[in-house]
Amino acid sequence: MPGRCAGMPTGVIEIRRVYDGPPDHGAVFLVDRVWPRGVRKEELRLDGWAREAAPSTELRRWFGHRPERFAQFADRYRRELDARPDAVRPLLEAARRGPLTLLYSARDTEHNQAVVLRDYLNDHL
Repeated sequence: MPGRCAGMPTGVIEIRRVYDGPPDHGAVFLVDRVWPRGVRKEELRLDGWAREAAPSTELRRWFGHRPERFAQFADRYRRELDARPDAVRPLLEAARRGPLTLLYSARDTEHNQAVVLRDYLNDHL
């Protein structure tokens, strides 16, 4: 549904909890490795599920959404992303075409993979 970006600038990357409802513009990608609990696939209007751009299972388990580990998590996650350029390519391409929203399911809105991924993508645009 790439046509939802009427009038919005390219390169704008937003993050949003999957439970907060869909954005009304731009491309929308789920960036969790596992499907969010309690959400039916037909409820989300996704342009893609960037499962491979999500942190590895090992890194996700180690982090455990513990804020005190966030800085180290971010560094390790960025190294994983550097090693998987094909995983982030669709996200970069979508951001170059127009606004992009990254959906995530974590409760913590400041310490999660979407925050790191958004900053990583902005650094590579």
